[in-house]
Amino acid sequence: MTFIDKVLKVPSYGWADEKNQLIVPSKKQLFNEFFARINVFANKKNWISSISWMMVLSMLPFFFFFIVFHFSLGTFAFFMLYAMIIMSTHGTIWFHRYCTHKAYTFSHPFWRFITQNLVIKTFPEEIYVISHHVHHAKSDLPGDPYNAQGGFLYCMMSDVNHQSIAEDLSESEYRKASNFMSHSGVSMNSYAKYQKWGSVASPLYTVSLWLLNWSFWYASFYLLGGHGLACAAFSAAMFWFVLVRAFNYTGHGKGKVSHKEGIDFDRTNLSINQSRPGWFSGEWHNNHHLYPNSARAGFLPYQLDLAWVYIYCLNKVGAISTFKDDKREFLSKYVQAKHE
Repeated sequence: MTFIDKVLKVPSYGWADEKNQLIVPSKKQLFNEFFARINVFANKKNWISSISWMMVLSMLPFFFFFIVFHFSLGTFAFFMLYAMIIMSTHGTIWFHRYCTHKAYTFSHPFWRFITQNLVIKTFPEEIYVISHHVHHAKSDLPGDPYNAQGGFLYCMMSDVNHQSIAEDLSESEYRKASNFMSHSGVSMNSYAKYQKWGSVASPLYTVSLWLLNWSFWYASFYLLGGHGLACAAFSAAMFWFVLVRAFNYTGHGKGKVSHKEGIDFDRTNLSINQSRPGWFSGEWHNNHHLYPNSARAGFLPYQLDLAWVYIYCLNKVGAISTFKDDKREFLSKYVQAKHE
């Protein structure tokens, strides 16, 4: 087995059968795996799988107060803006293009910290980053942690069921896994601490950042618009966090070949370009699979890329020192060549 085949913890139902075909688990298997992996009392190494859903449960009171006491057209409009555009775009900027693909570099750690905490925090970087490298290496194949061919729930539960790292990595393998995170600024465990906690990220760092981030943002939104605005913002963050998993399913054609001529140029996987994720967060997914290390994914004239706007603006003020932009190569290879 290669490193990329063993870096993630294998679910109890496995990735593939004896014929190397994707195992599609039943709903019961998926839920059993989910509850087993968030049980920190059975295994404290489950902390990294459970913490995101602890955040969701912690956000439920904000949602209750938002709906019952602070709901209005104004707060609902802000809720939609924050969930659908601000949270989504930040996910592309931070988790996707920087933490995973190193598409750009910051001129100083200060700007990295600001970008990391630009919105309300919902899950630790490790859950996204390491598994996303596997996703690109094994797109739509057994072992892809959010393989759309596994079904809607397979993708919706992937952060718990499929995205935590294996607990039995050797020291050299753990170094490789931690190298995926070395540029992110996340405080990482030593190998001995990994053996204790089962994660790259330090639990103390992760929980401390969570509490500091939430304290800052609740106070900021309260000062801007009182408890109503703060509760709307936290409700929106929860809404985005839960529903973003659906993108792993729809962004790969719901497990079916759904490419469109002149829109989806990468036919090596099931990824497709979708207008709403593209315009709202810069997630032109088929373009991204073609050029995963590009800081821009909106290559065609109508493909607005808000994540790229942020990266470009920060570069102009000196906060981002370098970036990779593959638009010219894309146009030359897939657009201009087609008309010659």
